[in-house]
This record gives sequence, structure tokens and C-alpha cells, in this order.
Amino acid sequence: MIDIRARHGLRPLLRAVPLLVIPILLLASTYPGQYRVPPHYWALAMASAVVFLFGGRWPLTVSLVLSALAVPMMRTDAWGVSSLAWLLGAVTLVDVVARTQRRSTVVLAAVGWAAAVVIGRLGVHDTSIGRVSTMVEAGAYVGLPLLLGLYLRGQRELAQNLREQAADAEARTRTDERSALARELHDVVAHHMASIILRISVAEHVVREADPRVLAVLDDVRGTAAAALADIRRLLAALRDPALGTVALVDTGAVATEITAALDRVRAAEFTVDAVMDTDLDGLDAISRLTLLRLVQESLTNVMKHADREVPVRFRVGTSGGGIAVEVVSGRREPAGPPGHGIVGMRERAELAGGTFAVGAHDSDWVVRAWLPDSSRTGEQT
Repeated sequence: MIDIRARHGLRPLLRAVPLLVIPILLLASTYPGQYRVPPHYWALAMASAVVFLFGGRWPLTVSLVLSALAVPMMRTDAWGVSSLAWLLGAVTLVDVVARTQRRSTVVLAAVGWAAAVVIGRLGVHDTSIGRVSTMVEAGAYVGLPLLLGLYLRGQRELAQNLREQAADAEARTRTDERSALARELHDVVAHHMASIILRISVAEHVVREADPRVLAVLDDVRGTAAAALADIRRLLAALRDPALGTVALVDTGAVATEITAALDRVRAAEFTVDAVMDTDLDGLDAISRLTLLRLVQESLTNVMKHADREVPVRFRVGTSGGGIAVEVVSGRREPAGPPGHGIVGMRERAELAGGTFAVGAHDSDWVVRAWLPDSSRTGEQT
């Protein structure tokens, strides 16, 4: 795998290359007598190398500055390979085209470099086709950097798309693996654990008159099995929901804050909301808290998508049956169709957290009800 960060770390070093190469070119073109590089050409060439260093931060500005510096260099009678120094402007144009998607930036850089080439080369040719030669040179000196820049941009975008596709494929593979593992745990381990708890409960009922120590042992075994089943349910929820890897430890205050924010978004969408939260959420474990939050957010999102704004929305969170009950009632804007993926996902979330979920039409309303266990009220759940 290519280390992109390492490549980015080489860019400052690559931009310093002209500081080493240009003096070599100038020295290689300097001889005693007629063949020497004028002092002002040295100054312009070295200034161009220094300006080139800042192309990573201000590419357009550097391109225009190098275009301006190239004009007097092109009109100077510099001998030999020293005449290549002004081509830094073409290199910078390639950089601008390759790095930006803004058409105006590309056009401005290209026009600036084209103007520099035309001004710098105009009148240099003594033949009768001097102007034609100048235009041909301008086309070559501008067209080739543009094509090279577009090619490099396309290669960069292709590489980025390939990286994103690979990341998506890897994410899908991991999701499929997590789902397969969750199904195995649910179908095998959770089923047998629930069966063990049930059988122990039956055994306690059968030997109710037995030695209290036997009942104590059975209670301990049942409690341990119930705790193990609760852990398995939490693991199932984590496997089914990749988001739990980053926000599983959402605290009670955060859940209340996010629910309030979701209600505010519904009100901002011009709905009238009658909201009541008459219970605390301290007894919910991390999985149940996140499940509650996701159920509320998805339900209220569906309200904004499908409900009638003329009908007030009733939102309730309260204590019921040793757990936390949620109810969202809204007006139907149109006849309800078959359950979508969102409703299926909400039902799965609730069941994996050990709760229940129901949704459907009631008269002219659309009602969503969910219940989640609260360990502080229910004690050990079987």
C-alpha cells in the first residue's frame, strides 16, 4: 500500500529542487568571453526558484509571479541550458491545473502564462514568419502544461476513487461478517442461554420446598445466565450497528440533549410538537441509551418526511412495565405503504436491546411505540 503521508512529506523537498538545479544550469552556461549569463538573469532565475518554494500554499499567486518573471528572462540573450530557467512558469501551471477544480483559477493561470510567453517571445524571431512562430510556441508552451496538468488531475482523482471504492468494499465486507456473526450468536448462543434461564426458573418452581441452599444456588445460576444473556444482547447490538464502535458510550445527558435537538428540528420544520419526558434515563445501559436515541431520531425524521403539518405531533417518553416507553403520534399525510428499511432497522434495534417496537396506523394518526428495559427498575431480565 502506498503511504500517502510519506508522499506529501516529499513535496517540500521537491519544491526545493530548482534551488539546486538552476545554479547548476547557470554555471554550466557561463564561460569567459562572449558566452556568459548576464547578472540580472542570475537574479531573475534565482528569484524564480525561491518563489517556486511557495507554490504549495499559494499556487495561483506563484504561477502569476513566475509568469511575470519569465518575461524578462525570455527576452534576455541567455546562452545554453540557462535558457531553461524560465520554464518554471510552465511547471507551476501544471501544478495549478493538477491541484484545483476551479475553472476560473485554471483559466487565470493559463492566460497569465500565455501572455508571458507571447510578450516574452514576440520579436525574438527575425524571419518573416516570426509572429507565426511566436503563436506556435505559445500554443506549445501553454497547451502542453495544460494537458499534463489535466492528466495528473485525472490520475489523482482516479486513485482517490479507487481508494474510496476499496474502503467501501472493505466496510461492506466487515459489515457482512459482523451480521453473519451476529446471526450465529443470536441463533445458537442466545437461544440456548434463554433456554437455560427458562429451565432454571422451572426448576426453582418445582423444588420450591427444597433446601434454601439449593434455591440460593439456582438463583445464583439463573442470575449469572441472565447477565450473560444481557451481555450477548449488547454484543449483538454492537455487531449489527457499526456506529456503536465510536458512540457506544453515549451518556444520559447526551441522549437527553440529542432528543431535545431532534424535537427542535421538527418544530423548525413548522410542526407543532407536544413533548413530554417524565422519566430519567439513568437506568439504561449504553446500548439501550443509544437505541433509544436512534429510535427517537428515526421516528422524528419520518415525521418530517411523511406527516401532516396541520396535525400536532405528540411525543412521550415515560416509565412503563419496568422500562422506558416511547410514543410518537403524528398525522398521516398519505396512506401508509409497506414498511421501509428504516422501520425494519428500528425494530431490529429494539429487539437486540431486549425491547419491543410497534408501528402502524390508528384512525387518522400514525403511531410509533417502543419499549426498552431499564435495569434499575426491572432487575435481572430473562
